[in-house]
Amino acid sequence: MQIGPYQLSNQLIVAPMAGVTDQAFRNLCLRYGAALAVSEMLSSNPDVWDSDKSRQRMMHSGEEGIRSVQIAGADPDLMANAAKFNVEQGAHIIDINMGCPAKKVNKKFAGSALMQSPSLVKEILQAVVAAVDVPVTLKIRTGWEPEHRNGVEIAQIAEDCGIVSLAVHGRTRQCMYKGFAEYDTIKAIKQNVSIPVVANGDIDTPEKAKFVLDYTGADALMIGRGAQGRPWIFKEILHYLETGKKLAPIKAEEQRSVMLEHLKKLYDLYGEYKGVRFARKHVGWYLNHEEQRQFRADFNRLETAAQQHSLVECYFDELV
Repeated sequence: MQIGPYQLSNQLIVAPMAGVTDQAFRNLCLRYGAALAVSEMLSSNPDVWDSDKSRQRMMHSGEEGIRSVQIAGADPDLMANAAKFNVEQGAHIIDINMGCPAKKVNKKFAGSALMQSPSLVKEILQAVVAAVDVPVTLKIRTGWEPEHRNGVEIAQIAEDCGIVSLAVHGRTRQCMYKGFAEYDTIKAIKQNVSIPVVANGDIDTPEKAKFVLDYTGADALMIGRGAQGRPWIFKEILHYLETGKKLAPIKAEEQRSVMLEHLKKLYDLYGEYKGVRFARKHVGWYLNHEEQRQFRADFNRLETAAQQHSLVECYFDELV
């Protein structure tokens, strides 16, 4: 799949997830085979760029692979300025968020709320594409509500405005993350535009990945929640797509190594105090089975990086 001048090495992309796909997580996913990892959403409002959270998200030093930065907002001029600013900071691709269903984003008429106003969608896309000389991509949902799935209309507007690639989550905004993703709308979008289409939503196994690619005709897949606590899912999917066979489950020693590396990256990225707190949710995803409940409870009470590291080591020592 081609995004502007960038040829992706395969069909797998890491979805942008606020509070999850920071640089530490993106680099792990890339190492396990993802061809592209999109950054966490950045507000187009310059008043918040000086916050710790925004500075972390705008930091690209040490970034591996192609740098795709997602921006969100509802004002065409602010979005254009945000795109230019992030290109100056090192972004290779600008991705526009029109898919986030969160209330705090939608109440500002950003994210998937924009799908209610095709005219404003057009203004924003035209402004951002004209503002930068790097490829601009777009992420949307199938519509605002199940009774009004206008994904095809928005996709055609995007293509007309110069968007070079479109990712579609198979739910409406009203659906949030409930129920199951539907792929008929993604299939229809693929049939009605000539730009690459990336399918997203509920892709959490190699078999599901192949089904979605075959059913929708999409050019690539975007994987979000399926990679939480499981960055090796990209390796598993690639192997299955290439061979039709499933890889053996990851061994405990490799899982230990990945988790400990992830923890260290979080401490290095955020400092010990914040890193310890971010580590809690990631470890909860890595070890999310019922029989691991006590371990998670113990881990969440720890206050230092050394304690967290030691408990993970002890857990896997006993497991092995």
